[in-house]
Amino acid sequence: MTDRFNTIAGWILFAGIVALGLSIASGLYFQADKPHRPHEMGYPIEGVVEEGVEVEGPDLGTLLAAADPAKGEAVFAKCTSCHSIAQGGANGIGPNLYGIIGKPLGKHAAGFAYSADLVAHGGTWTYEVLDQWLKSPKGMVPGTKMSFAGLGSDEDRANVIAYLKANGGGPDYPAPAAPAAAEGDAAAGAAAGPEEAPGPEAAGAVAAEQPEDDAPAAAQPGDN
Repeated sequence: MTDRFNTIAGWILFAGIVALGLSIASGLYFQADKPHRPHEMGYPIEGVVEEGVEVEGPDLGTLLAAADPAKGEAVFAKCTSCHSIAQGGANGIGPNLYGIIGKPLGKHAAGFAYSADLVAHGGTWTYEVLDQWLKSPKGMVPGTKMSFAGLGSDEDRANVIAYLKANGGGPDYPAPAAPAAAEGDAAAGAAAGPEEAPGPEAAGAVAAEQPEDDAPAAAQPGDN
């Protein structure tokens, strides 16, 4: 009797261990213990951004118009271990950046050994190119020797560009983008207000302008 009880208890314990193991394995495989976003949203939820959709911020012209060189100097402190921005300053691990805006890529600082990929990229350090470079140097030029990961903040990049302009000058900033036409039309429509229906006086005046029907003509001979 004792042996039979032990056998039954052993099988029950074994079954429990198997069930527990299967539960853990399925949880790891299906990640049942973690919340998941539905593959297809049943209805849109305000404030929820779809995956893979990048939210566009202000355009570069708008950002630069509000940029602060002093804030850019504070952000540029991350770069001083490699770059100098003083006029006539020596190159370091990276080239001197004084007056870089408007200069050709890979040719600004005399005597600096730029990466071949940056030289081959070509072009000019415009505000747009600087913004792209500061966001992700390797994203713009994969073969660059610059190891800096980049600045994810739009405002930080604009402030650094303003600081670069303050140290060596540059052309005028691009103009901020004009508001969307649809928004302008909607605002104009709201300002004009709804069209008013004609009042009773106007209706009476319209009716009075209608000519009266001519009186029937006199019967002519032969008309029956």
